[in-house]
Amino acid sequence: MTAEVMAANDTHWDPALSKLIASLKEAESLSNDQEIDFLQTLLESKELNALVNVHSKVAKVGKDDRLAPILSTSGMIMCEVLEQLSQQCHLNEDCREAFHLLQKPHLQSLLYAHDAIAQKDFYPHLPDLPIEMDEDEETIKIVQLVKSNEPLGATIKTDEESGKIIIARIMHGGAADRSGLIHVGDEVIEVNGINVEGKTPGDVLSILQNSEGTITFKLVPSDGRGAQRESKVRVRAHFDYNPEVDPYIPCKEAGLAFQRGDILHIVSQDDSYWWQARRESERTARAGLIPSRALQERRILHERTQREIGDGESKKNDDFDRELIATYEEVAKLYPRPGIYRPVVLIGAPGVGRNELRRRLIARDPEKYRSPVPYTTRPMRTGEVAGREYIFVSREKMEADIEAGKFIEHGEYKGHLYGTSAESVKSIVNAGCVCLLSPHYQAIKALRTVQLKPFLVHIKPPEFDELKKTRTESRAKSTFDESNARGFTDEEFNDMIKSSVRIDFLYGHFFDEEIINADLVTAFEKLVNIVQRVETEPLWAPSSWVQ
Repeated sequence: MTAEVMAANDTHWDPALSKLIASLKEAESLSNDQEIDFLQTLLESKELNALVNVHSKVAKVGKDDRLAPILSTSGMIMCEVLEQLSQQCHLNEDCREAFHLLQKPHLQSLLYAHDAIAQKDFYPHLPDLPIEMDEDEETIKIVQLVKSNEPLGATIKTDEESGKIIIARIMHGGAADRSGLIHVGDEVIEVNGINVEGKTPGDVLSILQNSEGTITFKLVPSDGRGAQRESKVRVRAHFDYNPEVDPYIPCKEAGLAFQRGDILHIVSQDDSYWWQARRESERTARAGLIPSRALQERRILHERTQREIGDGESKKNDDFDRELIATYEEVAKLYPRPGIYRPVVLIGAPGVGRNELRRRLIARDPEKYRSPVPYTTRPMRTGEVAGREYIFVSREKMEADIEAGKFIEHGEYKGHLYGTSAESVKSIVNAGCVCLLSPHYQAIKALRTVQLKPFLVHIKPPEFDELKKTRTESRAKSTFDESNARGFTDEEFNDMIKSSVRIDFLYGHFFDEEIINADLVTAFEKLVNIVQRVETEPLWAPSSWVQ
């Protein structure tokens, strides 16, 4: 095809290519260079013009003001709006309608599709082009980072096979990660001009600690340098962790301390023993190292074995399954549903006051807050009404229902069975009421299910002196002696505290909130606030509960 034909049909060709061809034609009249002929043939090829046309159209995406997206984070904004609306649903009908509309899967899918297009996630991710080099030639890269009070955000180790110092991990959000120049598996050759061959990771760490200003690394790139992608996993920690006292952590400065109950964003699980995480409340912070679930489980099992050997025997825990090892629980935000309230479960030691708190909450709004009527096999007493204080059944009937798993809790007292049926709890929830429960702590396992989705509150006693003082001043009657109306004894106070400690040890990681019941009025106010939050706010719950 000649340049004249091109010019005659230039409406079908890219203007930039047409201009280049015209320039080559002028140069051709002055020179008969074969390279110019080659370039002209290339520029006139249909294949190249098709590629240029596609490139031009893709490049225009987002440049048309009529179609350009205003933002690319509508999904994130939707979640933030949902959190704001959830706090106003009980006050405003428009807020409630908007809250339910934004939870529709079709609308959410539309917003996520919009964000994918706005962020140009539809572009193909092509692999890196292979670099041709001699077999004996090594590629070296020089990386300079400015040292500050912030850790570099990378750990090193000695490669087991080669004995060389390599980059073990890159901490998400750290200086090394932000630079985009250092990758896991890179071999460290020099640090600030000091050859590290034959040195240990501790030696290299000393070099870094003694360096000031700019730190220069000479590295051999690793074979694979895939970009680090952050995981979306959130977990609730079921134990306390302090990297400063952990003798096994690869780098104490890189560790992340946390407490039981903290919500952690697990950004990387690439390492079998050390995950990278940050607190959910610190979304822009550098990630830190925490023990993986597998590592923490091994530690707990080892500690249990050592404790049992020290005790001289193996003691079986009859309160909870021994195979349950509390480490991390994956969680997600559980949004409140209109007219379907989560049961609120008050757990505490006998005599701590959980039943009194439950009674006060029901008295505050008996149409909204209800407790299931318990079942019993004991005879009805004078003044009792069947179905009001208890549902009276035969022992054979109740034993059969217990065997069939129809009771969430049951026990025997003075030769008679007592219990709460699962169906009675469901009936209160289905009636649009808040079900309040104050069962024995051993009922936690039966209650904490995806069907009920309960909110667990641990009612705890204050320390001994305050416990005795507050109960004496309020003339509280002992719940340990039904036959005599008397106050609590010191022994009963101590038993209450010991029982609370045991509950916390066995089940503390399951509680969503805790209330120290020193002053009953203050404790009740806190309970009211908690219940209102459960009814109106999205709260963290096991991810299996969020459908």
